[in-house]
Amino acid sequence: MNVRVDSYGGLGAFLHARVLAMLFLGFAAGLPLLLVFSTLTAWLADVGVYRGTVGMLAWVSLTYSLKFLWAPAVDGIRLPLLHRMLGRRRSWMLLAQMGIIAGLLLLATTDPLENVLPVALFALLASFSSATQDIAIDAWRIEAVEVDRQAAMAASYQYGYRIGMLVSGAGALFLADAYDWSLTYQAMAACMGVGVVAVLLIAEPEHENPVRRRESVADWVRSHIVEPFRDIFQRYKLFALSILAFVALFRVSDYLMGSMAMPFYLDMGYTKSEIAAVAKLYGTLATLAGILAGGLAVGRFGLKAPLIGSAILLAITNLAFAALATAGETNLWLLAGVITGDNFSVGLSGTAFIAFLSALTSRKYTATQYALLSSLMALPGKFMAGWSGFLSLEVGWVNFYVLVCLAGVPAILLAIYVTRLKFFQSSESIGPN
Repeated sequence: MNVRVDSYGGLGAFLHARVLAMLFLGFAAGLPLLLVFSTLTAWLADVGVYRGTVGMLAWVSLTYSLKFLWAPAVDGIRLPLLHRMLGRRRSWMLLAQMGIIAGLLLLATTDPLENVLPVALFALLASFSSATQDIAIDAWRIEAVEVDRQAAMAASYQYGYRIGMLVSGAGALFLADAYDWSLTYQAMAACMGVGVVAVLLIAEPEHENPVRRRESVADWVRSHIVEPFRDIFQRYKLFALSILAFVALFRVSDYLMGSMAMPFYLDMGYTKSEIAAVAKLYGTLATLAGILAGGLAVGRFGLKAPLIGSAILLAITNLAFAALATAGETNLWLLAGVITGDNFSVGLSGTAFIAFLSALTSRKYTATQYALLSSLMALPGKFMAGWSGFLSLEVGWVNFYVLVCLAGVPAILLAIYVTRLKFFQSSESIGPN
């Protein structure tokens, strides 16, 4: 069976109504991420929390990597009242958004220097809710349109996601510099209203595997956990091992770099406003350019070249951060150049890899399988990121980024190997024979 990735190509694919709706859902998905990751580390580093502790807070975002554990619940449980009002996917989206808003508002009440534990707990609530929202949004994205439009959906999602990250990155830093961190997190909670409105306006897609009203526990486990996981190995046989290894290692270097980005910028002497303007605001433009390039490249050339190229770029751009660390003094032009290369490669790789994961996912087990694959993508990098603060203190910033570059080499080798397998029939389709 071959799966077409995108036959529409060009900018016209982005004008489909549900592709446009994906922009706002992507915003709701992207907004919380930095608030429990790099913006949170900026807050902690700014007020003087120990860098090793700051690095360990990256484990809060492991919920994104473990979401496959409760994805079957999102796939198989009808929420009381909300399901009747909104349907299967939208009801879970709305519930998750309420959890995100609550977590952000609670974070706004904390003082990290007095006690970091409440910060971790409230960030965990926001992170868990955000990961749950991702499960439902990813399922809606894959079910809402035909397979031919998935690359456009992936690009639209990435655009919205990056705009959300721009608000919670640059926007949050500007607010924190002008006012304080408490007001900043209150404002970010209010911005989640965009996602709430989007969920209330979009239509529920048709489902190939409607939820059964009466199931035993054993039937539920088999249909929502065992069968979706087994399906991957049934379709791809032993090739599944190399595919899963590639998925797991693809973004390791990116996660390791990202966990220490804000402490690095602050340690180099850049102000919060400078970081917001260059690394976040301008950096988002570079990312959006990469996302557009990725969507057009996948639509025109298929997945093979974009996957290999982006794996290489994700690794080698870390050497630019090593060069920045040797500069000795702040240099906004040098920072902008480094950010350009890094963020463009992240945008390019994000679109290509989401299209790759979407094509691997069976529509019979949409939420569970996509959550498994996207979680596996993040798990190794997020776990190792928890130790990045201690590593950077031990070896220094230059050696840290050289090591992060080397951590991307296995992904490059696996990208070359996976794209040469038989199921990768051409640059425009993937699927097993």
